[in-house]
Parts: sequence; C-alpha cells; structure tokens
Amino acid sequence: MKNITKINLGKNGPLVSKLGLGCMRMSSVWGGPTNDESESIATIQSALDSGINFLNTGDFYGAGHNELLVGRAIKGRRDDAFISVKFGAIFHNGQWLGLDLRPIAIKNFINYSLVRLGIDTIDLYQPCRLDDNVPVEDVIGTVADLIKEGKVRYIGVSEITADQLRKANAVHPITALEIGYSLADRQIESGLLPTAKELGIGVVAFANTAEGLLTGGMKAPLPANDYHTHFSRFQGDNLIKNLEKVEVLKTMAKEKGYTPTQLAIAWVNVQGDHIMPLVSMSRRSRLPENTQAMGIVFTPEELNILNTQFAPGAILGGTYLQR
Repeated sequence: MKNITKINLGKNGPLVSKLGLGCMRMSSVWGGPTNDESESIATIQSALDSGINFLNTGDFYGAGHNELLVGRAIKGRRDDAFISVKFGAIFHNGQWLGLDLRPIAIKNFINYSLVRLGIDTIDLYQPCRLDDNVPVEDVIGTVADLIKEGKVRYIGVSEITADQLRKANAVHPITALEIGYSLADRQIESGLLPTAKELGIGVVAFANTAEGLLTGGMKAPLPANDYHTHFSRFQGDNLIKNLEKVEVLKTMAKEKGYTPTQLAIAWVNVQGDHIMPLVSMSRRSRLPENTQAMGIVFTPEELNILNTQFAPGAILGGTYLQR
C-alpha cells in the first residue's frame, strides 16, 4: 500500500516521496561487516511497495557494492525508483583518501555507476562534497554535460556551504541539497537552509538522529571501541550533558506514544515541505516505524519545548558534521 506523501524535489524538480531511503548502511563503507544482502534487497523493495521511491546511494559505498545491491533490488521496476547517487570520494582498504572531482574522473565514475545499477540514466547525480582543487564551475559543468548526454536527469550537491551552493546554482540549476540536519545539528539554519529555500532547492536531510544521540538508547560512557568516541560530542561530560537533554525528547515520545527516533524524524519532517528526511534502513522491520513518523503532528507547545531544549549550540561538542 502506497501511503507516503509526495513532494516536488525543489521548485521545479521531480515528484518524489517525502521520506527517502538511505542505502549506505547496507554495505561496508568503513571496513565494517556487510548486512544480509537478501534482507537489504527486500527492504528496498518493501520501501518501493510503500511508496518510498527516493533511494540514496554512492559509488564509493562498499566500493560499488551498494550500487550493485540497489541495481538488483530495482531490476524490473525501474519506474518505481528515483535513484540518487553521490560520487567523488576516494577510499582504499576502507580508509578515506580524499576527493577526485576532476571532469575526467566524473566522466569515468558515471559509466561505472550506470553499469552497476543496471540503468541508462541516474535521476540525481551529486558530488559528495566540494573542495578547492577543482573549481565548482568545472564540477557542476561536467554533470550538466552528462545531462545533455542523457546520463543524468538532475544535479544535486552535498555537504557544502551557502556560498558554494550559490556558485553551483549559477552554473546549472541545482535540484537538491543533501545535508546533515537534526534537533542536535541545527547550524545550517543560519545560512545554508535559507539559501536553499531562496533558490528553490530541495533539502535531503540525513543524520536525523544525530548519529544515534537522539534515539534514546545511548548511555554514557560509550565502549572504548565505539566509533562515536572519536567525536567530542560523545566524550566525557559532553556526552553526559547531551544525554540529559535527550531525556526531554524521551519523555515527550513516551507521552505521545512514539519512540524518540520517530520524534527526531518527525521534527525534521515538519521543518518544511521542501525538506525530506533521509533515513538509513537495512531491515524491513524498521519501515513501519519510520513511515509512521511522517504522520506525527506536534502542538505549538511541543515544538517550543524541543526548539528551546535543542536550540542551536545547545548540544556540546562536535561531530564530522562540523567539519
């Protein structure tokens, strides 16, 4: 049953589901284990069945494994899926080496992605970040050329600044901005979000639970081998004080009959019709919970409590989102 609201991705963009499926965790990106492939494929197909058509992947997720997985999942039902692909990140043995955004590299990346996905055209193609080694004009201009070739439909950008967004949009209309956004990470509200809205660019918001902080399941201190401990937000007194703030979210969730994760997704969802929560899932069992979150309504008083408790800067310490 298709029960997901559809929105236009950006002012003049395509019709997509208001909830997006992030496929990254279905593959090993940082050297961790790969999830059960049959369950991952079933999750993608169940998402499509429910009306979630926005599928987000990257050519560097599992060194192409993720694209192959998505390709298998959408085989025979291409028209049901809107495929978003990030490119540009270079990994070796599970370690980040940097970016390659040269036009010659982009023209190489796209062909491998098309083959792995088993499709002729990628719906949304976007550099995973931008750097100073290649001019924005060259990066976006190259993707614009791929649109002329019929290999790409729309251009997106990811994890960039407001100035970079304006530069990119001046080269070719940008359809979507993919960026981390949550109750705990609101730094984009001062510049980047208003710029995207002004330019008519849709926002694909990932990390809605702030790397697990807002799920209500995190406890201090974290195990020494937990990857979160690399970031100051999850260390020492910072984590203790941050988790105290999460108690407010947990209390509200209990009173409303939902989970903290659902409320975290719902808060992102109600920030605007142009904002899509992008939720990572690798199990079908999570679909009903995350789908239900899209229907949660907050009273003005509840929103005031959340916005006050999680005011910009209220969460102590940084994560990779504060690069």
